Formats: sequence, structure tokens, C-alpha cells
Amino acid sequence: MPWQFNSREAVYLQIANRLRGRILAGEYPPDSQIPSVRQLATEAAVNPNTMQKALLYLEEEGILAAKGTLGRFVTSDTEILEKAKTALKEQAMRDWLAQAKSLGITKEELIAFITKEAERK
Repeated sequence: MPWQFNSREAVYLQIANRLRGRILAGEYPPDSQIPSVRQLATEAAVNPNTMQKALLYLEEEGILAAKGTLGRFVTSDTEILEKAKTALKEQAMRDWLAQAKSLGITKEELIAFITKEAERK
């Protein structure tokens, strides 16, 4: 099934974000090879050039590394991956807090909710 994209952000950035999430979730562990540009483009139902741009973006971040004709691999540098994971978590929390703030949720309500949810698990 083709991936879903929104019109608020460039498609290649949405692809990079999705792939970054899959890598950081462990779907592609450190040093593992990711599928080819064509395979990923087919899966996402996008032009291979768009997929190539997304993969180059992840290479610039250091998350992926091209190994000549062998293809692209997830970095073996766990420090880079941990930093990316931390940044992703922090951005998710910032987004959540911004949405809560726009709904008029107070700091006290957030703390009470987090405490209640943490105790429930």
C-alpha cells in the first residue's frame, strides 16, 4: 500500500522522517543494509528521484552511509543514532506540549495526566 503524504511538507522530508523513524525503532539495525532506491520508491509509490533525495538527506545527517555499489547501510555509529533518537523524542514532546497549550491545558493538568498514566502501566 502506498505511503500517505500531506501537502504541508516536502515529500522527500516526509519520506526521510518515516525512514528515520523505522531506523530508530530498530527495523533497520546499525550496520544493516536498507532496501534499494527502487524498492523503497515502489513501496512508497514515489518517483525514484524523490526517494534518492530523501536518502541523501539521511546520509547528510549521518544516519545512512553509502558503500559504493553495495548500497546504503545504517550507520554503525550508535552515538549518532542515540542523538537522533533523543532529538526525535524531544520534538514529539514539544509538538505534544504545543498542542496541549493550544487547547488550554495547564501545566498542572499535564503533570496530573502523566502521573496517572505512568501509574497505570
